[in-house]
Amino acid sequence: MGEDTVKVGLMGLGTVGSGVVRLIEDHQEDLYHQTGRRIAIEKVLVRDRLKKRSVPFGKGLLTDRAEDLLENREIDIVVEVMGGIEPAREYIREALLQGKHVVTANKDLMALHGAELLSVAAEKGCDVFYEASVAGGIPILRALVEGFSSDRITKMIGIVNGTTNYILTEMKRRGAPFGEVLHQAQTLGYAEADPASDVDGLDAARKMAILGTLGFRIPLSLEEVKVRGIADVTPEDVQFAEQMGYILKLVGIAQQDHGKVEVSVQPALLSGDHPLASVEGVYNAVSVYGEAVGETMFYGPGAGEMPTATAVVSDLVTVIKQMRLGVNGRGTVAPYREKQLKSPREVFAKYFLRLHVADESGVMARLTQMFAEEEVSLEKVLQLPRSREKEAEIILITHTASLHQLSRVREQLEESDVVIRIQSDYRVEGGLSS
Repeated sequence: MGEDTVKVGLMGLGTVGSGVVRLIEDHQEDLYHQTGRRIAIEKVLVRDRLKKRSVPFGKGLLTDRAEDLLENREIDIVVEVMGGIEPAREYIREALLQGKHVVTANKDLMALHGAELLSVAAEKGCDVFYEASVAGGIPILRALVEGFSSDRITKMIGIVNGTTNYILTEMKRRGAPFGEVLHQAQTLGYAEADPASDVDGLDAARKMAILGTLGFRIPLSLEEVKVRGIADVTPEDVQFAEQMGYILKLVGIAQQDHGKVEVSVQPALLSGDHPLASVEGVYNAVSVYGEAVGETMFYGPGAGEMPTATAVVSDLVTVIKQMRLGVNGRGTVAPYREKQLKSPREVFAKYFLRLHVADESGVMARLTQMFAEEEVSLEKVLQLPRSREKEAEIILITHTASLHQLSRVREQLEESDVVIRIQSDYRVEGGLSS
């Protein structure tokens, strides 16, 4: 192979890794015309060299020794699609120290150690690209770095987990409970046998940590993302939300106001005209708000072999183009802004509360007084027919209030002798202004 060939070391040959190999082989001519270089996979790191593969490889290409990639001077770029934290972090760090550029699809790793790896890359003049780690084939990370380079991002809100979006979509369509729809998602292959990472919101939280770090240029860690999953969402919650003009979705929210940041993942009510409200099934979407450009939206498949592999190969193309220009590492920007997280007094939103209360006169007046004492006004009130003897159900949507105010109201409601229980509460995005 001549000087017009770039050699790649591939770590991992599962679903995404196989997709990367197929794309490079099938699109070699197109890739050459884009980059001016041929792309050759020099070595592939696997756990079991004897395992039967869906893509054929020549003898000696597969290895179970990471050193065969990391110490190979002919390999210019390492593509990591093996997943997990260790040893992937160790391998990527070593690759960068050896002067190799890195492309990864590893959201878990980048959420936990992205800032560290980007700093090493900057020191060594290497590229680290990880478009595939968030929202599969949607080019959201490149948009944040390049498309918004002259703007200041104030808010990102997204549906970044296809499994939970499928579950909530089916709960809305069929009126079925969470457990039944989860079982269906597992049967169809949309949910893992152990779905905790998805339904507990952790997968989405990792992606929001990455988006927040890139969008706001601050070193956000996973522990700083407030997380709440969807296991407690009921068909009634979904139905009542729809009755009041909202769609219930698991959303990630990253917002910056006056230099202070909040990042969360939680089930939330989106107004029917919200751009994310119509995103259904396993699809992902992210709305990004810039001070200059206003609102933009990115939509597409959030997972799967080929969408994710497409994002990986797209990053690979970018690295090769920058190699030709001699500008590798210059676009790698480690977080540089001071991190200031909002306190509960500085996090503002509207809220939906579903209450079971004593079915007696004067209850509504007492509820209204509790909200008024914390200076929280009500936007919508819906009183439902009695759900059981001596019990009524009331649904409230507040005007904009702080998380601190909501917590104080909750304390009063829980201590009140007229409130039997707080059935559910959710953040509200969009709808009437406060």
